[in-house]
Amino acid sequence: MATGLAANVLVTFSSEPVVDLLYGFPVFGLCVMAGLFAADMIGRPEPRWLRAADMTPRRIRDYVPRSLTVALAVQAVALLVLLTVAAAMASADSEGRPGRALSVTCPAGTYLLSPWPGSVHAWPVLGGLAVGTVACALLLRRITARSGDDGQRRVKVRAAVGAWGVLVSAPLFAVSAMMGLGALSVPCQGATNGGAISGLAVAVLISATTAGHCLCVLLLPQAYIKAGS
Repeated sequence: MATGLAANVLVTFSSEPVVDLLYGFPVFGLCVMAGLFAADMIGRPEPRWLRAADMTPRRIRDYVPRSLTVALAVQAVALLVLLTVAAAMASADSEGRPGRALSVTCPAGTYLLSPWPGSVHAWPVLGGLAVGTVACALLLRRITARSGDDGQRRVKVRAAVGAWGVLVSAPLFAVSAMMGLGALSVPCQGATNGGAISGLAVAVLISATTAGHCLCVLLLPQAYIKAGS
């Protein structure tokens, strides 16, 4: 986790602060997953004179936190939908750079609102989400199949899901917040715009809460295991 924070602080992925932040989320999550993989590689089960084989196959779905996983899956779908809508509505900004602003036509004239999460913001989010999802799935498969203490296995699985959760909820918060601020800046407000603002506000609140929960899971996964038992 410390490596992920250091990478986000020391490395600049883009000259634009918003785009750089969107690159930072997947880097943080992937560094946490890499740390879990390294810890799992280094760790070895304690040697025993007698080992008994469990005939019941271990399945990933028996170890992942179901409510958190379902919530993150729903948020991942919402993130994809928002990015698609935002990219379709995006236009060039005042400097002629594509996918960075929202053009709105009102009775009083045409307005150009930025920043707006267009295609330039979508690529780091989509790339990080794709790579992070594959990495998390492989990590969960390794942790679940590996021999060892069942309690430690559950802790590592929950931490892996928490790292993937940061990849999902943090970009959803950033994207929905940018879209919400852009919608609030539209001079000619209407019923449709008001409904969109309300929906984006809900997305901001839920994603912020989920991101905070995922960070707590990464910091204290054992506490959540004991609370659920």
